[in-house]
Amino acid sequence: MEYKDYYKVLGVSKNASADDIKKAFRKLARKYHPDVNPGDKRSEGKFKEINEAYEVLSDADKRRKYDTLGPNWQDQFGFSSGTGRSYSSYRGSPLNNDSATGFSDFFEALFGRTTAANRRAGEDIEQHVEVTLQEAYTGGMRTFNIQSTEPCPICRGTRVVAGKSCTNCSGLGMLARSKRIQVKIPAGVDNGSKIRVAGEGQPGSGGGPRGDLYLVISLKPDQLYERKGDDLYADIDVDLVTVMLGGEVPVPTPDGRKLVLTVPPETQNGRLFRLANKGMPRLRSGGNGNLFARVKVVLPMGLTEDERSLFEQLARSRGSKVHS
Repeated sequence: MEYKDYYKVLGVSKNASADDIKKAFRKLARKYHPDVNPGDKRSEGKFKEINEAYEVLSDADKRRKYDTLGPNWQDQFGFSSGTGRSYSSYRGSPLNNDSATGFSDFFEALFGRTTAANRRAGEDIEQHVEVTLQEAYTGGMRTFNIQSTEPCPICRGTRVVAGKSCTNCSGLGMLARSKRIQVKIPAGVDNGSKIRVAGEGQPGSGGGPRGDLYLVISLKPDQLYERKGDDLYADIDVDLVTVMLGGEVPVPTPDGRKLVLTVPPETQNGRLFRLANKGMPRLRSGGNGNLFARVKVVLPMGLTEDERSLFEQLARSRGSKVHS
């Protein structure tokens, strides 16, 4: 049998550490892997040789026997590297030379093999987002930045590389990611509403699908409107003359429209007027709630002499004492 210097095959010294041997093996394995060099017999042979060397030098017991006994160590301890079989980097995972899939399975052996038994869907995640009342009223598209994780590209989520903890992800199997997504906000969402975004949750394991992302809605306080369920309440300024004699005042809606409210004569401060079906859209049942306009009387300021005289005449006619 031809004696092979496994240290020379991997390009390391005889006192190389286990980590140095692993690094050298990974570098050469990627270089000479048959999937990278299809049809290249020389690379295929080199790849087998590299696997064989790493199989021995990565095992402390086999390495000790190899260093002690030299070229005859295989015969004495029943290890064979004869024709028809070579060895992968992952102990106990032989690669058959006649197998069409053996070389393709090499990286599964190196980074961890998955099966249907351990294939699981990823977990769902929740992320809280704020929307304005106007957005909740009209609905529409919104862009969000979300935080999630993705499988480590080095260990493919297995946490280990060649039996050792993956240094790229610190053995976690996952790396943090930030992503911008566009999401449709349905008209009528309220505090606590959840919007499902399929496939944007945590990644699955063993090739399983990602979980889902749920955006949990919270409404920003609005300066004009108070929301109670699907109904809206708004204070509407009305001047004194209009509440006394009657008239029309504009009532704004969250989408920018102006409704016309007819105020009857002698309307009291704080009176509520219901504008039917002008409130928030109902998220599931359809239709709209109501918009309630609350009259807020605005007293005149900076009266002229004539205006003051008129108010004094009104006071006397109603039996009120006039202070000069």
